[in-house]
Amino acid sequence: MDSIAKDSVAIILVNWNGLQFSIDCLHSLRKLDFPDFGIFLVDNASDNQEGDELKAEFPEITLIQSSTNAGFAGGNNLGIRKALESGYSHLMLLNNDTVVAPDFLQVMMSQFEKSPSLGVVQPLIYWMKDRNQIWNAGGKWDPTLGRAIPLRELKNRKKVESGIQKIDWATGCCMLIKREVILQVGLLNEQFFAYFEDVEWSLRIREKGFEIALAPKAFIYHEAGASSKKKHEEGTLSPRVFYYHVRNQFLLIRSTVSPFKKPLAFGYHLIRFGFWIGYFVIRGRFKKLKSVAKGIRDGITMPLQSQVK
Repeated sequence: MDSIAKDSVAIILVNWNGLQFSIDCLHSLRKLDFPDFGIFLVDNASDNQEGDELKAEFPEITLIQSSTNAGFAGGNNLGIRKALESGYSHLMLLNNDTVVAPDFLQVMMSQFEKSPSLGVVQPLIYWMKDRNQIWNAGGKWDPTLGRAIPLRELKNRKKVESGIQKIDWATGCCMLIKREVILQVGLLNEQFFAYFEDVEWSLRIREKGFEIALAPKAFIYHEAGASSKKKHEEGTLSPRVFYYHVRNQFLLIRSTVSPFKKPLAFGYHLIRFGFWIGYFVIRGRFKKLKSVAKGIRDGITMPLQSQVK
């Protein structure tokens, strides 16, 4: 392992059939005014050799080719391992369907100097198509119902942007993490594949005594769901998306909610997903109905896997 470079940042992008999004993101990263950062792009077994094409256009990136689609968790873990080996002091997960403000990384890094207990920082994330509307300002965790509540519709944006704010979890869309946090907590749990892995990771991080905060003066813009929004016979989102969402909600409950509160959390989400099933019956979307049912079954019955170290 190389020596640790102080105040250096490894930015990890995962590309899966999202060539144009990755190109736009990388162009915005070229404009960063931060002195010491590197970009690790994981190509998650995309079609048409997209990783090679991105490397040809952006030779400054470190390209990591995955032989299979390892999901959000597995793909990012490939980048995290390589970045740790390369000696960066901080690591950032960044969705490839984002563009960033030139100063966003400098603003985020400055937050660590203000709070020694801070382990993770996320920026204020706006919608790509409506850059005055907040997509995510961090999240709250309801330990009774096992609900991960994203903070999106904030009424007073100026108040939000006024200073650093503690949050319960950071979105994997963009989170900046101290190296020592990952060494203590471990990597993303690859059993989740995609959806809720960022919540589960954030809760583990807080259990170790690290704080998570929003840096409201650091801005990025997000397309939101670029990899999952494709045309299908039953709508925009594929049945697979619903499967992982439902399954992982129950995996999250089982791994994080206290035994005394689990029955209430299970009951709440079973009712919620029951409404989904009813909706799909009415709309005749039986593939999605089966995916939700399978997600409930697997989320409740499949063995929990340990976190990745």
